[in-house]
Amino acid sequence: MIQPITKDITFDQLLQMRPDAAKILAKFNLGCVGCLGASTETLAQGARAHGLDIQELLTALNERSQ
Repeated sequence: MIQPITKDITFDQLLQMRPDAAKILAKFNLGCVGCLGASTETLAQGARAHGLDIQELLTALNERSQ
């Protein structure tokens, strides 16, 4: 079973677990691959900073995992 993606993981952790997640992040206008904050910023923090719904982001990321 694939580990579910949660709001508390950092962007770097996500991209290490699932490099293909960069495509989904890009659809949400999150250019996290080259961002300096990616190593410390959680998905929840990033979503909040960009005015995104964290549940919508998590749903998209986790649907891709199945």
